[in-house]
Amino acid sequence: MPTAVSPADLTTTAPPAGVGRGERVSPRRLRAILSGSVGNLVEWYDWYVFSSFSLYFSASFFPAGDTTAQLLQTAGIFALGFLMRPIGGWMFGRIADKVGRKQSMTLSVLLMSLGSLLIALTPTYQTVGIVAPVMLLTARLLQGLSVGGEYGVSATYLAEMATSRRRGFYSSFLYLTLIGAQLLALGIQLVLQRVLEPTQLLAWGWRIPFVIGALLSVVALYLRHNLDETAAFTAQPETTEDQRGSLRVLARHPRAVFTVVGLTMGGTLAFYTFTTYMLKFLVNTAHMTPEAATNVCFLSLLVFAALQPVFGALSDRIGRRPLLIFFGVGGALGTVPLLTALSQTTSPLAAFGLLLLALVIVSGYSGINVIVKAELFPTDIRALGIGLPHALTVAVFGGTAEYLALWSKGVGHEAYFYWYIAGCIGVSLLVFLGMAETTRTSHLNTDPAADQLA
Repeated sequence: MPTAVSPADLTTTAPPAGVGRGERVSPRRLRAILSGSVGNLVEWYDWYVFSSFSLYFSASFFPAGDTTAQLLQTAGIFALGFLMRPIGGWMFGRIADKVGRKQSMTLSVLLMSLGSLLIALTPTYQTVGIVAPVMLLTARLLQGLSVGGEYGVSATYLAEMATSRRRGFYSSFLYLTLIGAQLLALGIQLVLQRVLEPTQLLAWGWRIPFVIGALLSVVALYLRHNLDETAAFTAQPETTEDQRGSLRVLARHPRAVFTVVGLTMGGTLAFYTFTTYMLKFLVNTAHMTPEAATNVCFLSLLVFAALQPVFGALSDRIGRRPLLIFFGVGGALGTVPLLTALSQTTSPLAAFGLLLLALVIVSGYSGINVIVKAELFPTDIRALGIGLPHALTVAVFGGTAEYLALWSKGVGHEAYFYWYIAGCIGVSLLVFLGMAETTRTSHLNTDPAADQLA
């Protein structure tokens, strides 16, 4: 079983079509990137299926009441799961920087599968009372711990495995598979909506996707167990081992840490609003049927997923900063009118067009933020440097997005949430305008192994 990969194993010299001049990507490198990406898809599926099916299981875990109140309580648990993400970002980031990327990625998927299995087996509120929401919360906290470490470690792995000319393209696979996880969750929802009656979905059918998630985690565990370690990690000098992944080393990079926070603030809020929350928004605000809303979200996410490598490859040609500024300007100016129009539309086709426009704008962030953050940190602190500030920011802004949206609706001023998103993206835009072009300042360029990977 392979445990480490040398630069010589990953490259040859003849350039095939579609790859940077003087560069050919070996099957072994592609296998490593695809295996890491598939594992990422499975883990994020487990995370997103909670939100996708909350329309059906919220009544099973809370006392009877109006739909918005039950969704609000479920969204609260969704948000609490995000509070574990900074802990996961620290714990798994430290493991990845000190022990290895592969070991950290394998451990995180074990926790995720446990959380999914627990949700699938939890009895209803009508059966066990308060124990039901407590078990649901416990499972979500385990998933939050797992996914908190997933982003930083996967981002590090893909960036270090990518060739220098195609880092944006290959790193975009993280969000490609992350969106693919949402598509898988919605796809399973579409199938279940067609083969089960609504009463069956509400009673027990919602448990099926969580069982599927637990089973898929076995596949992810196998793939990650057989991953190659990155050459950038294995090439580090032995004398730095005790300092790898420590908060003391991270504190030496305050500008990079605050840049990650600024990058993530508006991006994560926009991402979760137009992807995770949008299904509830179309049902609860635009008053579409769950089936119509699921179709709109599924088709728009399908195009959104395809856009990620396009934007990643574009960043390899024109740089990361222009695309971030595109997102910042488009998001700050377009969020309020887009969400206002979506709230008033009754046509699934019109909703699809509006949502797709929003997701094109969001792609300026989602398609390239992984590589931007990886380029900010040296090898010995890269996983923790990406994971911890990202997880903290996502917990504050992404994790509360659904809750604040539903709260705003509950108090009769839903438009407050629209302006809140636009304002956060505006703050991120200021960061984009003030940052350097990371393709020129990338720490990946100075890694001893990174120069040999191209």
